Amino acid sequence: MKSKGENTCVHCGADCGKEPVVWNNMNFCCNGCLTVYQLLNENKLYNYYQLEETPGIKVETTEFGNKYAFLDNDEVKEKLISFSEGGISKVRFFIPVIHCASCIWLLEHLQKLHSGIRHSFVNFTKKEVDITFDEGKITLRQLVELLSSIHYIPDLSQSQTDKKDDKSYKKLLYKIGVAGFVFVNVMTYSLPAYFNGEPLNEKLQSLFSILSYILVIPVAIYSGSDYYISAFKNLLKKNISIDLPIALGIIVLFIVTSYEVLSGMGPGYCDSLSGLIFFLLVGKWYQGKTYEALSFERNYKSYFPIAVTKINKQIEESILLEKIEVDDVLIIRNKELIPADSELLEGDARIDYSFVTGESTPVAKNTSDFIYAGGRQMGGIIKIKVKKGVNQSHLTKLWNQDATYHKPSDSLKNLSDRISQYFTVIVIAIAIAGFTYWMLQGETHTAIFVFTAVLIVACPCALALSIPFTFGNTMRIFGRKGLYIKNTDVIEKLSHIDTIVFDKTGTLTQPNQNKVEYLGEELNPDEKEAVFSIAKQSTHPLSAALTQFFNGSNYHAPEHVVEVAGRGIFGKVNQLEVRIGAEEYVTNRLTEKKQNSSIVFVAIDNRVKGHYTISNKYRSGFDKVLTSLRSCFKLFLVSGDNSAEAKNLNAYFETGNMHFNQKPGDKAEFIKKLQSDGNSVLMTGDGLNDAGALMQSDVALTVADKAYHFSPASDAVLEAQQFNKLDRFIGFTRTALNIVKIAFVISFLYNIIGISFAITGNLSPVVAAILMPISSVSVVAFATFVTRLAGRWRL
Repeated sequence: MKSKGENTCVHCGADCGKEPVVWNNMNFCCNGCLTVYQLLNENKLYNYYQLEETPGIKVETTEFGNKYAFLDNDEVKEKLISFSEGGISKVRFFIPVIHCASCIWLLEHLQKLHSGIRHSFVNFTKKEVDITFDEGKITLRQLVELLSSIHYIPDLSQSQTDKKDDKSYKKLLYKIGVAGFVFVNVMTYSLPAYFNGEPLNEKLQSLFSILSYILVIPVAIYSGSDYYISAFKNLLKKNISIDLPIALGIIVLFIVTSYEVLSGMGPGYCDSLSGLIFFLLVGKWYQGKTYEALSFERNYKSYFPIAVTKINKQIEESILLEKIEVDDVLIIRNKELIPADSELLEGDARIDYSFVTGESTPVAKNTSDFIYAGGRQMGGIIKIKVKKGVNQSHLTKLWNQDATYHKPSDSLKNLSDRISQYFTVIVIAIAIAGFTYWMLQGETHTAIFVFTAVLIVACPCALALSIPFTFGNTMRIFGRKGLYIKNTDVIEKLSHIDTIVFDKTGTLTQPNQNKVEYLGEELNPDEKEAVFSIAKQSTHPLSAALTQFFNGSNYHAPEHVVEVAGRGIFGKVNQLEVRIGAEEYVTNRLTEKKQNSSIVFVAIDNRVKGHYTISNKYRSGFDKVLTSLRSCFKLFLVSGDNSAEAKNLNAYFETGNMHFNQKPGDKAEFIKKLQSDGNSVLMTGDGLNDAGALMQSDVALTVADKAYHFSPASDAVLEAQQFNKLDRFIGFTRTALNIVKIAFVISFLYNIIGISFAITGNLSPVVAAILMPISSVSVVAFATFVTRLAGRWRL
């Protein structure tokens, strides 16, 4: 590990004082820091110290005793643990000391500190960490003690409640209230000076000045405290934030006001100072509200409009998730997600909770067992009874969950952040230059106003709001049109793609509208029912076609069912071993002959009976979409099906760009090769057998029909009936990117004009404070209006 200065702590960078704690010729400020260093050293977590200059937090103690004994209480554990199944549990902690890349890195490598920890994921902006752990190896109490030993102490009260944002919101309102009250009163005292034609009586003026000053003290100290704290903390981390020039402006005005009032030289700037802070806080409140608005109906209605199968009076019907009610009986097929906390009524349930815990080993369930929402059935059909309503937040978290910490890329957002950093330094330099100029001219009053006004009026907030508001509105427009985007980053990525890879079956072709014919040895009624019962277990489009073909046959619950992604499905029904799927999978051979349709082979009791030919029907408008996309993008087709449809697709794909008989792993490797050649790839699939390819691609798009095909590997879900608008959706992302660029220009123009007025002394700090939020309003209004207008025109 790297060494620090001679007398600075290797762990936290603090001064070690006269008696440092020495270990291996390295100095530490205390035994706590030494303990953490040794722990990381023993587990070879050296990178923690390489990511930041002073990543460590000063440790006060590592002796816990019975401090966390209450975590052994089952009632307390119930409140903290969000998921527990088969000894694997999941918990979320709020850890306020998370402050840098080293913190993220260490907290996402906790499994190296203890083998009982399976996975951990940090949400840096919320300072939260999600931890999946094995209770057989590490208890909740031991987990908290481990985190505390490396000084990432969880705020356990915060883990039990989500009131933090409410408290912050209330504090801001209190500060606005104090600032507003003082501003009104100070302006009342100042009105005679503004409107009286001659100077006020000296004693009366002095009284007003003192009263105003007394009132403005809590405003400067309490209401403006967030700006000082933010600026100071960022300076400690060697960062220059936008709060720094605002804090400087407030401090300068307060110091000058204090000097003038206390020395009797004048009334100071109490009116300007109170008005400045009041309008700044109002602007801050407004910006907070705008960021809240960026949720853009982010709930299960937006992300999961696809239907689930409900049994209503023995009849199967598809209903939207929002219509699921407690006590509804649902049918869940192989690889379908459990939409709500439920009880197993019937069937062999093998639930894969990998989307929740990261562990892919299925958990077997018996009748009457409880099943958590978010699990995926990995077997035959099961019936469940809904015990709790659809858990919006839980499913949305699954959708938004990201398993890794990504380093910043050269995106617009990172460009905006870099501009903001340089922007602040330039603004401070301009303010100092303006102040110096006017002081040399002997205009002290103007110099102070210029210095403060420049610092306040120049703000990259409008720049920062351009991206989330434009892309956020785009998300809302897309959602209303049937395309559901995971987050705003996806929109920017979509605007940069140059290559599109399509799956065929279930993506270009339309399920449930096929012509099915059987060739081979005639099946008896029992065999037909067995084939129907096995096909019914799968959500694959070809299985769905067979299920529809056999509609009306008697269903028998299979003794066992296994589906092999992209190959086929086998199981046992009424003592008959049934295998259906691709030729190679069913017959162990591959015939090289031209085929004009999709083929599903059938074997019963290891004897090949024949095959079903399934003629595809393509989605409405697919020809226009592919023709339009072909003019702008490189198009490829990768399909697990045979080459029967190659002739029909030659008009849209070049011969060398169509690849058939591809296994799921082959698809992922193909996309990886395209990316290695410098292409930015959009993968479009049905989310069933394409998970690997979807995860590998730059943007993953799932086309979903009336089935609950949820795939966290996807960046977006497109309603199948909106497939004919795919080219317009992709084109609109480029329009949104151009709107962001125009908003950037507007923001820069505002700052140039504002600073120009401020530096000439023609702009007071109060007016500057009013203009700053107005600039944000103008950019937000522009982004919202133009995006909506473009949406109506383009979509």
